Amino acid sequence: MTREYAELHGELRSVARELLAKGDPDADAVAQAGWTGLEVPDALGGAGVSFAETAIIAEELGRAASGTGYLGTTLGIGALLELVADEVRDDWLTAAATGRPCPVAALTTGGAGGTAFTLKGAQLDGHAEFVADAASAPLLLVLAVDGAGTPVVAAVAPDSDGVTVTAQPVLDETRRLAAVRADGAPVHHVWQFAGDPAAAARRLADRAAVMIACDSLGLAEAMLAATVGYVTVRHQFGRPIGSFQAVKHACADMAVHIRVTRRLVDAAVDRLCDVDAASGAASMAASMAASMAKAYACDTAVQVAGKAMQLHGGIGYTWESGIHVYLKRASLNRSLFGSPATHRKALAVRYR
Repeated sequence: MTREYAELHGELRSVARELLAKGDPDADAVAQAGWTGLEVPDALGGAGVSFAETAIIAEELGRAASGTGYLGTTLGIGALLELVADEVRDDWLTAAATGRPCPVAALTTGGAGGTAFTLKGAQLDGHAEFVADAASAPLLLVLAVDGAGTPVVAAVAPDSDGVTVTAQPVLDETRRLAAVRADGAPVHHVWQFAGDPAAAARRLADRAAVMIACDSLGLAEAMLAATVGYVTVRHQFGRPIGSFQAVKHACADMAVHIRVTRRLVDAAVDRLCDVDAASGAASMAASMAASMAKAYACDTAVQVAGKAMQLHGGIGYTWESGIHVYLKRASLNRSLFGSPATHRKALAVRYR
């Protein structure tokens, strides 16, 4: 696919790196950069671009190991964009475009898709673990199945009766995750999907998986760059350690895995951009591409970060080096929205 705004990608990436180099941007800085409004239609105050641009930001956040709440927010925006348009939906999309607090999507993270909530009348039941940025969300968008077994999106407030949001500390300190439980919780609003409900629900899971794949690609590239820089200046036996064949081979292996990851992630992003939300066209191809990217990118990120720690020698294992931040983030990424094994199983079922 020829991306409509491809000529702007270099500038978008450059601006993102410049902003993230200053540290983790707060919500106001993210809003001023326009990141939350990228996919919001221009009629609602957004930029009206595609998921391809959102994916660039996700990649740069991974490269910087940034602790912003962009993941939960952009998953919420993605959910809103799949819904039948109404005043409530449009108000929340306008809020995203103007920098106001945005809803967060409560999606299951342990497997490749699926729903963990049921909607009976106007009451919601179920739970989800490790929901990104749920504790700070003004509203939770919950993927649920109604009495007829049809996937819908229900909106609940985190502080409503029957809703419990419990922070879940993890080894990766750059993420803010929480368990969301609903026990007969009253819903504020229920939306139907604009297209085929099952295909739309699948696209939400695919979007989440590809966001994590983009993040993993960015952090893997950051670790390779840091490692190459280090082995160039670190001397042993009177020469840079990067001149030793074993070190060269290790760096080359890292680069090869990253090159393959780049191809798979780009293909998955393109597939998601190609999907017609109204008809669900190409949704199966998008799901397969998402599984390929998620499985390979997350394994690559863990391998590259681990090898980076080794090639940095003793300093690589220290708290001050910062490599541990990337390794822990890569390890968590591997578990979110379907493990590599889960996605490979989905691929095996598809192609057997």
